[in-house]
Order: sequence, then C-alpha cells, then structure tokens
Amino acid sequence: MPLLSVEQLTKRFVASGPPVVDAVSFEVHPGEFFALLGPSGCGKTTTLRLIAGFERPDAGRISCDGQLVCATDAHLPPEQRGIGFVFQDYALFPHLCVLDNVQFGLSGRPRNERTKRAQSMLERVGLAEFADRFPHQLSGGQQQRVALARALAPSPRLLLLDEPFSNLDALLRQTTRHDVRTLLRDEGVSALLVTHDQEEAFTLADRVAVMNAGRIEQIATPEELYARPQSRFVANFLGPTNLMPAHAEGDTAQSPLGKIQLDRPAHGPVLLALRPEHLALLPPENGSGQNVQAGCDGLVTSCHFKGRDLAYRIAHAGNEYLVYAPSQTPYRHGDDVVLCPCRAASVVEEL
Repeated sequence: MPLLSVEQLTKRFVASGPPVVDAVSFEVHPGEFFALLGPSGCGKTTTLRLIAGFERPDAGRISCDGQLVCATDAHLPPEQRGIGFVFQDYALFPHLCVLDNVQFGLSGRPRNERTKRAQSMLERVGLAEFADRFPHQLSGGQQQRVALARALAPSPRLLLLDEPFSNLDALLRQTTRHDVRTLLRDEGVSALLVTHDQEEAFTLADRVAVMNAGRIEQIATPEELYARPQSRFVANFLGPTNLMPAHAEGDTAQSPLGKIQLDRPAHGPVLLALRPEHLALLPPENGSGQNVQAGCDGLVTSCHFKGRDLAYRIAHAGNEYLVYAPSQTPYRHGDDVVLCPCRAASVVEEL
C-alpha cells in the first residue's frame, strides 16, 4: 500500500483561468524519496501545499497511510495529517532559541519528553551545542538543519520539502543533501521534495515526477528519465539533447543519421532524442567498419574543453548535433568525422 496517494488533484486560483494543478496523480511508497521536478510556475509548490493541507483542491483526493485526508467534501487540518513540512525560507521563529524551535511541534507532550526528543533531534543534525542560540546567530546551513529537526521531531509519516536547499551555496548544498538523505533513511521517513534543480532531484530521489504547466509529464527513476524521456519537454528540461525527425518502422527508424534503433516500438513520423554522450565520433576511414547502429559523415564546427570531456558541434546535412566525447578525443575544428549513435534513440513524440 502506498504511503501517499494523490488522485486527479486539481486546483484553480481564478475560476475562469487554467488550473495551476491539473489532474495530478502519483504515489509515494513507504521509505521512498520522491521528487516533483519542474520550472518555476509549473504547480509543484501548490501541489505540495495541497498535500500539506494549506490549500484546498477544487477536485481530486489525497490519502496518507490509508486515511483519506482531502477530497471535495473532506478536509483534514494540517496538524492532524501526520505530515512534516520544511519551508523554503525555513520559517524559524526568531524569538525562540534553537531548542524551543524544535520543541514547537511537540506541544501535546509532557515537558521533559519534549525536551528529550528535541535534544535528540539536534544531536542527529549535529547542532546539540547550538541549542541556546537564536536563528539569527546561525548560518544558512545551520538554520536549514534546525528546520529539518523541527519537522522530524513529531515523527511524521511523510516529510514535505519545498526547495529546502535553494538558499545555500553550491558546496554546502552538496553536503547538506547527503546529510538529509542519510537522516531520512535512518529515521525511516518518506519524503516528497519540490525542486527546479535537476541535479538535486537526481541526487536525492528514488523516483522523479517531471511537471509542466500543472501536469505531470513523466514519472520514473532518474536514470530512466534522463536516458528515455517520453516527451519533448522532458527531453529538453533534463539537459542538452539532440532532437531529430524520423520515420519509425517498429523497433527502428530512418533518421538523418541513418537507420537507428528505438527505445520503444513506434510507427510513422516521430521525433527522436539522443543525449550528447549517446553519440560517438569515428574517423572517416574507419566509420564503415565499426559495430555501430548507424553512421553519417559530419564536420566538426566547434570543440570546447569541459574538463573530463569535450563538447563538439557536428554539422551534417544542414543540421548541427551536440556530442560529448572523452577529453583525449583528437578531432578539432574543421575535421571530417563519422557521427554514430551508440545507443537507442528515445521516441519523445509520435507526429
């Protein structure tokens, strides 16, 4: 049984306008870290607020741990849902010390039990020695950990995180993500993260739902999403990609790069996607003898050093393709090459 079930969730802020959240459905399983990934304004934070109970939906149902918490004729208050929430700006109380901030969500318990639990959570996030400090006396990373400790102190079934790392610098984001992932696994808490950062979603989540204009376009593991996008939006949003028209014939298609394998069967006109690292460059004299799916003559129009690899622009038949190749690849501007796909192309649209 899923821990969280969201069914056909819909929300409008203007009655005559388009929905901000449009028939969104997904599940979060026990112990799972799930991410909603998408650009600003796509509806992901509104979805999170509907699950938390801060907003009411116009349609749809939300169940948590088998209990219906929200429907058109039912609305359980946020404090009764057993769900924790970490806000983007942390929302710590400036007039309360760190210990009292963490104890805030434990008001229904005896004082000694509240203090013991709060101290235990501060130890878990490495802030036990900061218990008497106030939020303005902490760094951004320390405030984030206090907010996390406060959300986890009541032992929620599910933790919601709204862009929780966006206020941290790049290096601190990396270490904090690792610490948060470890803590949630140790506590056995499921999590739902909202983010616009692909790296963040891929680093933390077991599964990712990509949102666009209020709707979910695809749900899959990070590896599946990146390698096998199922829409033009997903292909473009998750990083550089090469899009090309083709004519599918089952498991293969005739494309500008020749006959190419497909990641799923299709028929007729299609749009294909290939990541830059899924294309290889070979010398012209050896291209026809290599064990590749297809190949075509190309011309190197640019080459940029990126550290561990090189980014090439390859011109072929009026089109330009982006290719990532190992840094020792010898080709330079003006060289002739053979451009070859080295894995199946993704069918992102059937035209």
